[in-house]
Parts: sequence; structure tokens; C-alpha cells
Amino acid sequence: QPGGGHGPRSGAQAGGPGWEEGGRGGGLAWGNASDMPETITSRDAARFPIVASCTLFGLYLFFKIFSQEYINLLLSMYFFVLGILALSHTISPIMNKFFPANFPSKQYQLLFTQGSGENKEEIVNYEFDSKDLVCLAMSSVVGVWYLLRKHWIANNLFGLAFSLNGVELLHLNNVSTGCILLGGLFVYDVFWVFGTNVMVTVAKSFEAPIKLVFPQDLLEKGLEADNFAMLGLGDVVIPGIFIALLLRFDISLKKNTHTYFYTSFVAYIFGLGLTIFIMHIFKHAQPALLYLVPACIGFPLLVALVKGEVTEMFSYESSAEILPHTPRLTHFPTVSGSPASLADSMQQKLSCPRRRRQQSPSAM
Repeated sequence: QPGGGHGPRSGAQAGGPGWEEGGRGGGLAWGNASDMPETITSRDAARFPIVASCTLFGLYLFFKIFSQEYINLLLSMYFFVLGILALSHTISPIMNKFFPANFPSKQYQLLFTQGSGENKEEIVNYEFDSKDLVCLAMSSVVGVWYLLRKHWIANNLFGLAFSLNGVELLHLNNVSTGCILLGGLFVYDVFWVFGTNVMVTVAKSFEAPIKLVFPQDLLEKGLEADNFAMLGLGDVVIPGIFIALLLRFDISLKKNTHTYFYTSFVAYIFGLGLTIFIMHIFKHAQPALLYLVPACIGFPLLVALVKGEVTEMFSYESSAEILPHTPRLTHFPTVSGSPASLADSMQQKLSCPRRRRQQSPSAM
């Protein structure tokens, strides 16, 4: 059980902020249209393990006091809706390549507001078109499959969608903040897995797609396997946003190489493999971040030392801009314009520097 299943702190941010011009790319965002991908500051990173610990222990008490059956029923319905939206958002750019050019594309917008006049505030701003309806229908099939069978494949499809959305929606502002966040969760992970039975208990009781499961008896039982190892989504999202930061740092160097990204990516694979190896040796649940954090920080830092770029790495400040090659930039229209106007406005944003906006990360 690598990581002991860190579902309660996984971030799986299926929902989240939208484009500044109204509606985040992919058309599956909700909330205020003025929100941008949320930037985690050093203060947010420092208090994140404390908030995660309180949440984890609260869930542990919840499962001890109340009936596990009713809690999981409520959670299943909640993640059923979020999972459909997250999966639809994830597969939308891929599915668009398979739609014929003459496919009818009608635009829709679901808008809920509160108040009137100058005090009007957007609660939900949901934009989609005919192609998104197809993606929603396909995702709904997976959702019904998960709701009825709790099958591990459906669980993993939702889990991967949550992870991708989490990495997309959460940005670290600099490497120092990333080190604070990973270091804090390193201690959090070790304490709750080795020091208590809280993490493992919650992970086993929590019937929701907040962990990836890997069947250990796949060769014996095939798709009906029922003996699983678990990896919490937090062990994917947290290192993932740090690796994404290093990718933006690579691009900022303008050397046409992704050295730090590939180094950290290989480091993640190495750390995860080491976690699985130790788990099988000691036959005990392992906190995955115990191995992932040193690998994901140590390998890129070693490369920076060799290349003499440590100062540049720690002085880099991410502006939280979406990378120019993001496929969702021109995918959907905005409230106030067409796809062409969105493309023009985003091109202007990418060519003009803008102050970094500091926000605290949202909780799902």
C-alpha cells in the first residue's frame, strides 16, 4: 500500500477556477470567471500539512462515530458528479481530434448568479458545446459503472482525471515554496502512516476515487481482481505540481531543453519504484512521500549544482501563466466573445508581463 492511500489530503481538484476572460479552457470549469489557476504561496505551503492533518483526523473520527455505509453513499454521489466533470474535461482535447470538421457545434452556457445590478455575483459559469455533450455522455457511462460496481478501472479513470485537473489548477510560485510544501508533507506522511493507524484506516474505509488502485491478483482473477495496492492522489498531485514548476523553469531558461522536467520525472518514477520495493520487502504500508520527496527535490538540485544554475533555480518566480502550447486556449468561446477573440486576448496576455496573483489553494 504505497502511501497508505492519502485520499483525504489529495487535492484532486476536479473543479476550480476559470479563465480571466470568462470560462477556463476545456469548458468544464465553474466559479468566478475572473479566477486564474491558483498559486500556492510559502504561507499556504507551510500550513498545508496542518490543515491536511486536521482533515485526516476529522475523517477518521467521522468513520468511527457514524455509519460507514451512509458516509460512503454520500461520498459516492458527490464524486460521481465531480468525476464525470473532471473526466469530461480531461478527454475533451483528445476527443476533439476525432470529431469530423462538419460536426455541428452549438454553444451553450449555464450561468447562475446571485444578486442584481452592480452587486451581481457569478456562482456558476459553465460553458460547453455539442462536442462537450458527447464527452459528458461518455464520462457518464464511466460514472454509472463506478456507482454500480465500484470497479477498479472506473475508479482509476476518475482518479487520473482528478490528478490531471489538480496539477493543472494548482501552481507553485517558486522552488522554495515547493520545497516547503514537499518537506511539510514528508513529515505529515511519515507520522500518519508509521506513527498511527489513522491514514491506513481512512484509506481503506474511504470508498471514493481519491486513490489509484493496482490489482495484485490481476493474473489470477483478471478484471475481477479484488486484492489491491493503493496510491493516494496526493502522492501524484503534490509531486506533480512541483514537476510542473520545473517545466516552467526549463522554459524560462530559453535553452530549448527540458532537463529539469525530465530529471524530476525520472526521479518520481525512481521514488515510486523504491516505495513498491520497500513495501514488498517489509510487507507494510509505506508513506510514498518518504521516498518521492528526496528524489524529486534531490535529483533536480544535483543537476542544478552540476550545471551551476542553483541561483537561477531558487530565484525563479512563476507568473502562473498558462504555457503557450496549452491545447485549451482557443477551445471554447467566452461569455463576451468568440473563440477568435479569446485567442487574441490570450495572445496579448502571453506577450505582456503581468503581476503574479497570490491566492490560497482551494479545497475540494
